[in-house]
This record gives sequence, structure tokens and C-alpha cells, in this order.
Amino acid sequence: MSVPTGSAAVRAERTSGVDVIAPMPAGYERILTPEALAFVAVLQRRFNARRLELLRRRTERQARFDRGERPDFLEATRHIRESDWHVAPLPDDLMDRRVEITGPVDRKMIINALNSGASVFMADLEDSHCPTWANTIEGQINLADAVRRTIDFTHPVTGKSYALADETATLLVRPRGWHLPEKHVLIDGEPAAAALFDFGLYIFHNADALRAAGTGPYFYLPKMESHLEARLWNDVFVVAQDALGIPRRTIKATVLIETITAAFEMDEILWELREHSAGLNCGRWDYIFSFIKRFAADPAFVMPDRARVGMTEHFLKSYSQLVIKTCHRRCVHAMGGMAAQIPIKGDDAANAAALAKVEADKRREVADGHDGTWVAHPGLVPLAKAIFDAGMPNRHQIKNARADVEVSAADLLTVPAGAITEAGLRQNVNVGVLYLEAWLGGTGCVPLYDLMEDAATAEISRTQLWQWVRHGASLDDGRVVTRDLFARVLAEECAAITTQRGDAVPHLERAARIFADLVTADALAEFLTLPAYDDLLARGE
Repeated sequence: MSVPTGSAAVRAERTSGVDVIAPMPAGYERILTPEALAFVAVLQRRFNARRLELLRRRTERQARFDRGERPDFLEATRHIRESDWHVAPLPDDLMDRRVEITGPVDRKMIINALNSGASVFMADLEDSHCPTWANTIEGQINLADAVRRTIDFTHPVTGKSYALADETATLLVRPRGWHLPEKHVLIDGEPAAAALFDFGLYIFHNADALRAAGTGPYFYLPKMESHLEARLWNDVFVVAQDALGIPRRTIKATVLIETITAAFEMDEILWELREHSAGLNCGRWDYIFSFIKRFAADPAFVMPDRARVGMTEHFLKSYSQLVIKTCHRRCVHAMGGMAAQIPIKGDDAANAAALAKVEADKRREVADGHDGTWVAHPGLVPLAKAIFDAGMPNRHQIKNARADVEVSAADLLTVPAGAITEAGLRQNVNVGVLYLEAWLGGTGCVPLYDLMEDAATAEISRTQLWQWVRHGASLDDGRVVTRDLFARVLAEECAAITTQRGDAVPHLERAARIFADLVTADALAEFLTLPAYDDLLARGE
């Protein structure tokens, strides 16, 4: 693909100072062209210093939280919250988003998700994606083929063929978060920012084709902690659109409110992205992880078993309804979150129970005023769609202003009550290790015990265990969660996994070691994927 006319800055830089330190199998040259890499370099050189400064601010703020400071709505931006303004109008293919399906960017998944009957497919380069070099670049190839409707797949064992239907979901792409590096590509000797790498390659290769097809480059933005991080994304969008010769406001982006700090800056985040905003989403699993992580040093914030923390808990209900009120005031969509259940084959009773949980969750969302919801499996699309069709006959319910909702800082910081049990302890160990084992093997989205687990749910398990060990939390039977108890349970769960799965878990020993190091560390690590990524690189993937 050539650089559009007028992109002199991109043409001039070419690939000077860009080094790809990874294999280049046949086909990768489609994505890693000199012009595309030069475009990524433009973004990196313009914005990486700001990205690193914002990450430093996260660290500084965490130190203040560790000393007892708590977040609150910002006084300096009160005028933004209290004034009347709206985001820019949305394109027609983002007006009805009643059911969105998410999943990684492997070829078969993309086809099935686009054909699923959902309104939107969020193709994920983040929490359900393990960022091996092959996964990342082949994912970009798959996305380029999907945009051009040339994508197909033949199963190597069954011979079954997959191709796109005449009508498909609108495609959104989630790049990696600001915190992640792409160490296979060095720009001026430094790893590329993974967010800029994913975003840059996708928009460079696909913006024109998307616009020609009557849609556009649409994104989900993950794990932001503040409106300043949203401002950075908006500035990236402006530079990218100008460099590629496409009109401003062409890019549309939905922000996942999946950190506790971002919950206090929803209006400000929409304001920063107001020319490019497609609303906010309740990223509930990462939100719970963030709630634990940011206040993990405080024993008053010790959380009960993960299974007991649902969306009807006060702090989560307050957060989700504040998302709705904030978005609808600004005339944009408020998207609901993911139910982790998946269809269960071979057990009708268990499947009925799982579907009942999904149904209750989606009924709550549409009744509260959400304009759409997430599912992780094509089998759940009809159920979610039927619920939103019944509860939301129009394309959205932005006119439902939810003026009755009043949310204080105390509401957002209310710690849920409940027991910590041995079963919950073992679930966290088992699921955390099994997810990490799969991730080390190149898989970022794993069905475990009839739930779809990704990095966010594994992070809940990991941070809960750290919190329980750190504060000597008591189980409901009176035992204290110590390092010794954690080590014993870890050994027992790994032995059980080996007995049950045998050779199917080749990375179990490494996963258990990394997981144990994270749980027993003196300081709580920001993300488990950072040391796991280094392990991938050390092994040459």
C-alpha cells in the first residue's frame, strides 16, 4: 500500500531508525511495508515521550494511594462536568450497537464473529490476545482481509470452509494499552509503543478501504487512567488523519471505563475525545481488577471471593449507572459489559443455569438504560439480541437521561461485603495458573470451567491472592491466608492439573513460577502480562 498523496512526513522518514528484530515469513511484507513502519515511527517519535510521562504519573499516583489518598471528582475540571455540550454525531453504522461480540484476531474467529448476527465485532489485540509476533502480525493480515471481504478459512482437520456472509457486523479494533511495549520493533533503539504499533498499522492499511465500504476506522480504547490519557489518544487521531489525508472526525473510538480512576473522569474523557467519541463501555472485569490493585495496600479494601462480586454490588451498580447518565447527557452510547458465561454442551441443566445468569445480566443492563451489551460467544448473540430488542425497540436509548442517578465518590469506593473461602482461594489459583499457562503457549482467551477467561479475569485472581496474603485475610473457616497456605494450595492445584490434563499443559511449571512470584512479591505488579511477555521473548516464543 502506498502512502496517500500529501503525507510528506511519512514519505520522508521511510524506515530510517526502525528495526524489526523478528522473523519475516512470507506474507508479513504486506503489513510491515517501509511506508507503514515509517508511519508508526512518526507516531512514536511524536507521542512516545508523552506516553511514558503519563505512565510515570500512574506510578506517582499509586504511591499516593498507598499512603491513603483516594480519588475524587476533579475540581479543576468541574466546568466540563457542569456545562452543556455533546460529542460529534455518530456515523450510521454505529447508531445501533445492541449486541457486540468480542474475541481475538485469529482468522476463524474473525469470520465467525462478523457472521454471528451481532451488531458489532470488537477484534481484540489486547486482553484476549497473546502478543506473540505471529499472533500480532497475522492478526493484522486477517483484519486487512476482513476489511476487504477477502478473508476465508479452511479447517486443516475437518476441511470445513468459512467465508463472510452478505451481512456482517461493524468492525471495531482494540489496540493494546498504553502500558505495553512491542519489543519486536525498535524505533530509534527503543521498543515501539504497542498501542501506537497496533493502531498505526491498522489505520494505515485499512482507512481508505473502510471508507470506500461505507464504514470507517473504529476503535475501542483500553485501560486508560485519566482524561490526559484520552487527550493523548485524541492527538494521535488528529495527527494520523492529517498524515493519511482523511477528514478529521473519521476515526471513532469507544473508551472502556475499566479503571477506578477513569470512573471519576468520564465527562472529561468524553470531552477530550468529543470529535472522535463513540461513547463509553463498562469494562467490568478490568474495573474490578483496578479497584483491587489501586487500593491493595489498604486492608479495608480486601475483597471477598471473586464469584461473589457481581454487577448488583453497590460500587459496580453505581459505576455502570454513572456511565449511562454521563454518556446520555453527551448524546452518545453507553455500552454494557461482558457476562463471562459461555454455552455448555452435554449438560442441559448446567447450560440452562448459565443462560439464566446471562439473561438476568442483560435484562438489568437494558432496564438500566444501556444502549448495547457484550457477549463472548456467538451462541449468546440471539439471547442478548432478543432481550435488547424487547427492552430497546429503537436503535439506542440515549433519550433515557437517568436524571435520577446521583453517584458520589463514596458510592464508587464502597467495598463489597462477603466471605473469603477455600473454594475461592483454589479457584483463583487454578484459573490464574491455567490462564497464564495458555497465554505462555500463545493463547490469550481461554474457556475454563464454563467461563471465558482473559487477562482481565486472570488479573482479578492474581491481585486478590496478593491482597489476601499481604493482609493475612481470614477464610470463612478461620484459617489465615499466608504465603505457606498459598504455596500449598498452588502445589496441590498444579498436581491436580497435571493429573487431569497431562501433556496438555506444557507450560505449567513456568506459569506456576511466574504466578507465585507475582502473588508473593513485596510490591504488587501493575500487570501480569509484562513479566509473561518477557518470558515469551526469552524463549523466542
